[in-house]
Amino acid sequence: MSHPTDLLEQDSALSGANAAFLEQMYEQYLRDPDSVEESWRVHFAVLHESAHGQPEVAHSKIRKRLVQEAKEANAVRYRGDLKFTLSEENIRKQSGVARLIYHYRLRGHQAADNNPLKYLPKPAVPDLELAYFGLSEADLDTVFDTGTLYGPDRLPLREILALLKETYCGSIGSEYLHIADTGIKFWIKDRLEMARGRVVLDLTKKRWLLRMLTAAEGIEQYLHQKYVGQKRFSLEGCESLIPLMDELIQRAGEQGTREMVIGMAHRGRLNMLVNILGKQPAQLFREFEGTAEKASQATSGDVKYHMGFSSDVASRGGIVHLALAFNPSHLEFINPVVQGSVRARQDRLGENRLKEVLPVLIHGDAAMAGQGIVMETLNMAETSGYHTGGTLHIVINNQIGFTTSRVNDARSTPYCTDVAQMVQAPVFHVNADDPEAVLFVTQLALDYRMTFHKDVVIDLIGYRRQGHSEADEPAATQPLMYRFIRNHPSVRRLYAERLEREEVIVPGEAAEMEQAYRQALETADVVSRPIVPNPEHYKRSWRPYFGYGWDAPADTTVAPETLRALGERLLDLPEGFVAHPRVVAIRDARRRMMLGEEPLDWGYAETLAYASLLAQGLSVRLSGEDSERGTFFHRHAVVYDNETGQSYTPLRTVTQGEARFEVFNSLLSEAGVLGFEYGYSTAEPESLVIWEAQFGDFANGAQVYIDQFISSGQAKWGLLCHLTVLLPHGYEGQGPEHSSARLERYLQLCAEHNIQVCVPTTPAQIFHLLRRQVLRPCRLPLVVMSPKSLLRHKQAVSSLAELAEGAFQPVLDEIDPLDPQAVTRVVLCAGKVYYDVLDARRALKSNHIAIVRVEQLYPFPQTQFKDILARYPNMKQLVWCQEEPENQGAWHQIKHRFLDSVGGGVELRYAGRPMSAAPAVGSHRLHMEQQRQLVADALD
Repeated sequence: MSHPTDLLEQDSALSGANAAFLEQMYEQYLRDPDSVEESWRVHFAVLHESAHGQPEVAHSKIRKRLVQEAKEANAVRYRGDLKFTLSEENIRKQSGVARLIYHYRLRGHQAADNNPLKYLPKPAVPDLELAYFGLSEADLDTVFDTGTLYGPDRLPLREILALLKETYCGSIGSEYLHIADTGIKFWIKDRLEMARGRVVLDLTKKRWLLRMLTAAEGIEQYLHQKYVGQKRFSLEGCESLIPLMDELIQRAGEQGTREMVIGMAHRGRLNMLVNILGKQPAQLFREFEGTAEKASQATSGDVKYHMGFSSDVASRGGIVHLALAFNPSHLEFINPVVQGSVRARQDRLGENRLKEVLPVLIHGDAAMAGQGIVMETLNMAETSGYHTGGTLHIVINNQIGFTTSRVNDARSTPYCTDVAQMVQAPVFHVNADDPEAVLFVTQLALDYRMTFHKDVVIDLIGYRRQGHSEADEPAATQPLMYRFIRNHPSVRRLYAERLEREEVIVPGEAAEMEQAYRQALETADVVSRPIVPNPEHYKRSWRPYFGYGWDAPADTTVAPETLRALGERLLDLPEGFVAHPRVVAIRDARRRMMLGEEPLDWGYAETLAYASLLAQGLSVRLSGEDSERGTFFHRHAVVYDNETGQSYTPLRTVTQGEARFEVFNSLLSEAGVLGFEYGYSTAEPESLVIWEAQFGDFANGAQVYIDQFISSGQAKWGLLCHLTVLLPHGYEGQGPEHSSARLERYLQLCAEHNIQVCVPTTPAQIFHLLRRQVLRPCRLPLVVMSPKSLLRHKQAVSSLAELAEGAFQPVLDEIDPLDPQAVTRVVLCAGKVYYDVLDARRALKSNHIAIVRVEQLYPFPQTQFKDILARYPNMKQLVWCQEEPENQGAWHQIKHRFLDSVGGGVELRYAGRPMSAAPAVGSHRLHMEQQRQLVADALD
């Protein structure tokens, strides 16, 4: 094959005589671009992209383009005019222009004028200079093919450069070329280049924008003057967030959004509450003055910048319900909570659910880059169990985290938003001092989310006018930054001056707006958009569940014939379905259980609990790292065809009405998934919502949710939650990390009947416990120390009658026919150790020892416990036996309950492992020795 430049020198390669050759070469290029010579590869790339990025280009269009270029080249050659001759130099420069366009799209954000802090010189971006592409100022008036650049096919280089700089180097820096989907990339490209990064606003909209900025600045200045030195975590420096949120709500409502769930930390929260959600300023002022009342269900209350709020506002498309989630001081940990709440709301809706409920997460720059929960939440975005149709992320970028501002200290990446690239989210870095550019990216980001149902990020680059809190002095650690900030006018002032220059407002009008807002703060109920009544909005209400305690009655019985019918339904498989032989054996055993030939094991009793709830029209959601099958091969809620790999979920065949059964194998995350399920349970009071840890101690990685949300949410915020947490717990000689769910930590958190901590030991107990959790009107979190080896223990079984009748028993008395009068010692225990003590007692025939199981450790069932102990009038010793070391487990958290229940003549003592820094030993032999010793201590 001849070299292309040889063809150009001898005769134009684009002549009609070479059409077949060119077609063949182009086909070869489409199959493998590297198989053709570089100069042709560059030329074909320009042709291929000329159809605005469509993945396939009709060959007729390419042939037409080639013929046209051939005619132009021949005409120029015959005319003797060399300006447009298709020479090797021109091809090289055209290639340079194509690369220039690409680099502006790729690197333009590095040169963008989007940082209001200009006290530091902007780093040079050499790969955007003309010389980098073999071009110079002499080429500015040369006309080049624009390729995929939005607009005319050919433009002078000067105009190409102007369009690129306006689009990619103005107030907006865009990152989107990391996205793999070509169609998505070209959608963003066209939206950016068509508008050149500008939004067209009429005079009314510009005045509205100034009013919103006036409100954002006004509330901060008012609070600063009235409540000097009090913490409020001011928004000053990023006031453009307020018009951003207002535009977002209005545009989202126009596109069908009916609910928006918002998560954000402290910065700007009070401003959002007053100016967006419509909280009465007077109520906020009472919180500053310490005279505000707590929520009706709260006992401790919380600081004002942690509080949530909800309201209904009118949008251009209808009423939008806004819900700002309660948030502790743990910043980004609200992220998966919001996602779970959104998913619960979406699950109640129809085909438009992804548009009707929109998650919005407002991050801090240092927190987004620094906290791993952000990555865990992003990693959920496209998974089936946790997908919410895309989240709109907004970063309040102060360019400082407390006192850390330098990039080398705050993060290891150029931007705080780089973590979002893991889900190929486009990122728009926008100057917070240019509110019109902020409005443009708001519209673009929302339209992107609604079109593609994927995450998108707005990086609102501003600054922090005050310190981390208003009592802080930031100039002590950032003297240069704050010298600039103190002399830098606010965005409201900058925009007001701009509108005066544009003659949109008259001199003095901005000051009148400021004074009117200040007067409204002191006289009006609401200073935001009007709040509208929306009594029909809520599809789930928590009102029926307030005021009930854990001992509220619940009928958890199920008729035996119903259980049998459900059991048979669960055992049916589709015709031709081939299950794994081990699964077949389990299902055969369950069939015998249904026939009464064998007692029921744990896995089947749990499955029947779900089935019975579904048959009553109540939904069940279960998620965890191996929840479909069960970590310990006991559940098999989803069965797989051994030949085809197709899955089948028997529990979905028993649902009634709108009830759903959902079980998900989660991503390898504890914190993110537990936070998600917590959020789900706070928005869905009428379903059984369960998070299951793979091993109980894995919940250590999610401790923030246990401490700051699950155990204390009601005390702080009056927020009910009924999440069930299954934590496999038990000492089987598997070492320190697979033994203990850290029972002591949960008991330490127990107070004011805030959570339930249970250690069931029989299939009937877990059956009634799970049913009780959703059938009674009480809504409290439930922490279950669930078993591992007990799942197949020959004694840990129940009859079908025990499931059909009775209820969950917080305390279980001795099961052997002992003479109560002869009992002098009562051994108390919880969990698996009971069976070891029982076997040893029977072997020793120590009939003077009774064994009592405490199945609910909190709230402690004092009445039932006293009633059982009263059966043993000659008791002299009360022994608490546990597997855990003495400084762990329940002993130190529960022994005062025993002292309150017995007289002074009874000795109370401990039997268990000695104190230990680790939960368990690593040697199986040593484990067995310790187990034998603690059982002997309990009985001796």
